[in-house]
Amino acid sequence: MQTKIEKIDSHSALAIKNIDSYENQSLDFLSFREKLSLANISHPAKRLEWTTARIAIHEALEVLGEPYPGFFKDEHGKSQSMSGQGFVSLSHTPGLAGAIFHKSQSVGIDMDLIREKILRIGFRFLDATELDFLEKDPIHYTMAWSAKESIFKCQGKRGVSFRENILLEPFSSEASVIKGRIRGTKFADHHYTVQVRKLENIILTYTIW
Repeated sequence: MQTKIEKIDSHSALAIKNIDSYENQSLDFLSFREKLSLANISHPAKRLEWTTARIAIHEALEVLGEPYPGFFKDEHGKSQSMSGQGFVSLSHTPGLAGAIFHKSQSVGIDMDLIREKILRIGFRFLDATELDFLEKDPIHYTMAWSAKESIFKCQGKRGVSFRENILLEPFSSEASVIKGRIRGTKFADHHYTVQVRKLENIILTYTIW
């Protein structure tokens, strides 16, 4: 697919980029801390994923007219702005990397390749009520997994189980919106509205607090 940069509203934007060689693209925008992190990634494919995701968030920020502050992972594994301003979430799947940024609200983004094998592991991340309404369809299951991943990233804390704590309302395999909530933990909060996109053989979801 082509690189996609989308201004969601005046406060948020997302970018999806092909994971390709960016050897000739300047990475001067990276913070010193990020350059050190990149230098410590030895695996070429991992370096490319990391670099592409940073270029994606840089381009999303440009659409909003926001400076690139640099990002780091906190103790929960959630990406945080080094300036303390704004919220970011990053994702990648074979061939694509993506990022979403919001000036004032937490965000979560996820991308997953649609694969038949997800049908065999549904019981690991799906509640019994979700198994009841989901079709035995890898697209439907991938939508559920991806929506839960986006919610998990948005709430930003470890110790939340996809199966036990994140519950989705019934939705069809043609849905463009999935609603869900977190239950049964100290991190339980409000309902999440997850946007869904189908990008060829990939499911993209994102949510804004």
